[in-house]
Amino acid sequence: MELVTARLRIDALRPADAQALFACRADPRVALYQGWCPADLAAADEFIAAQPASPVQGWFQRAIRLREDGALVGDLGVCLPEDPRDSVEFGVSLAPARQGLGYASEAVRALLGFVFGELGRHRVHASVDPRNLASMAMLRALGMRQEAHHRESLWFKGEWVDDVIFAMLDHEWRARQAGEAHHG
Repeated sequence: MELVTARLRIDALRPADAQALFACRADPRVALYQGWCPADLAAADEFIAAQPASPVQGWFQRAIRLREDGALVGDLGVCLPEDPRDSVEFGVSLAPARQGLGYASEAVRALLGFVFGELGRHRVHASVDPRNLASMAMLRALGMRQEAHHRESLWFKGEWVDDVIFAMLDHEWRARQAGEAHHG
């Protein structure tokens, strides 16, 4: 999976990305909401080496990089279920210095276009910690709807945490795209 937007390229993680991936994912502001946090640079190297070259069923990560210079600014995780009728799940992480610039929205918008367009999937969802207000605002701005707020449903990093589910259906995505084209 390689996606290109106005400012970003979403493609395979490379060995040269290990330092930037480690710096992003080990940052406490990012690690707070992420299940995978590399213990050291070697763990980031191993994680990158384990990623498939092309999308497969199950979870895989892709790099989010700037088109202009290829700098890694974050990563995008996608879970493609084997049954094409099942919902596709995704998650996005950005380095703190790159947050608030619209990169996450741009990356997720490209992913939605790919999942609903090229893959022809019916539903996409994301699981968010409700303390992550910026992520929830971004998903709402993209037209995703909050479907659930599960109270203390996950044992995460030594505590019970809430889990908020956002989702979008293919026809909702198409209607939103048609509306944006009409008003744009």
